[in-house]
Amino acid sequence: MGMTMTQKILAHHAGLEKVAPGDLISARLDIVLGNDITTPVAVNEFKKAGFDGVFDKDRIAIVLDHFVPNKDIKAAEQSKQCRQFANCHCISHFYDVGKMGIEHALLPEQGVVTAGDCIIGADSHTCTYGALGAFSSGVGSTDMAAGMATGRAWFKVPSAIRFDLVGRLPRNCSGKDVILTIIGQIGVDGALYKSMEFTGEGVASLSMDDRLCICNMAIEAGAKNGIFPVDQVTKAYMEGRCERQPVVFEADADAEYEQTVTVDLSALVPVVSCPHLPENTRPASELSDVKIDQVVIGSCTNGRMEDMETAWRILNGKKVADGVRCIIIPATMEIMKECVRRGYVSAFLEAGAVVSTPTCGPCLGGYMGILAAGERCIATTNRNFVGRMGHVDSEVYLASPATAAASALTGYITEYKEV
Repeated sequence: MGMTMTQKILAHHAGLEKVAPGDLISARLDIVLGNDITTPVAVNEFKKAGFDGVFDKDRIAIVLDHFVPNKDIKAAEQSKQCRQFANCHCISHFYDVGKMGIEHALLPEQGVVTAGDCIIGADSHTCTYGALGAFSSGVGSTDMAAGMATGRAWFKVPSAIRFDLVGRLPRNCSGKDVILTIIGQIGVDGALYKSMEFTGEGVASLSMDDRLCICNMAIEAGAKNGIFPVDQVTKAYMEGRCERQPVVFEADADAEYEQTVTVDLSALVPVVSCPHLPENTRPASELSDVKIDQVVIGSCTNGRMEDMETAWRILNGKKVADGVRCIIIPATMEIMKECVRRGYVSAFLEAGAVVSTPTCGPCLGGYMGILAAGERCIATTNRNFVGRMGHVDSEVYLASPATAAASALTGYITEYKEV
């Protein structure tokens, strides 16, 4: 029996000719990632274990993005510990205020990750990099510590579910609607510790930003990772960007999948995940009576350039509804600068929105948009658990940038329709 893309990457990094679901392997790592929340814990474990050096200063990435610029003394101390560790070990890929970004948007943009890589990150949304044809998965801070020291990690080889994408997305839908629809179908544990492998002729119609968004939320279905094949879209994105030569893996024709789920992209409609689980999806058109207090457009899921362009197209020349707080967060400094160059920032401000420096901020209830009891937010973020963005009696609705921006103008959840 043949191997899936994920299994081939893991076999290659384990130095094995073949692996099968359930195998326990030790794999060589290309990148080890941490942020300002998880890295301090990893540093403590690193020191406790007696490690005195990192395996490769060029293959460790530390991104200060969750509470940066620092929101309080605790956040400042955590960031200071990250800075000291990065300086002590001469970490090449250290991103602080002024050049940082939300980690899972920043690393692909900067070419730190590439096709064929095996990547771990002490953040659950590390699965994002599967959009480039890499194996990437979130781990705990202890695994990050061991990875920084040894350049290796243990994995149980996952089985896979194939998602056969057919057709093309309607103009008012995006990758966010694809992944929310899939999670609504299979549930938050529908791909538990499995690889979500996206295939089919519909893949070619998805932009790189769509794919990054889709893989980012694979973890919301319980998946070990999400992954796309490397096609012309991927190659065009990586050309002249990646610091290492991409390695392309393809699934064998006789690769074994636990099941195949067909997704007709052309049949999708804008959807919203209602509180308090990403699987609680409904068409946006059915939620027009839901009044909102806040809109957040950003995060590692939807803070990329296409997302900013969508928000600008809808908000430009219009006004955010009275009583609605609209917060827009470009995911990286490069995206922020491009928004300034294109005039998007001015348009957002004229519309009555606010624009933040890159940060995870409100997504995890950190800062820059905490909700009070009884408040509702529609957000382009990835989770809507109880208390995720603030008070336990607040509510978060997950949606695409188009739906979020359209809702900002009306004050109610609103399906965006192309004019």
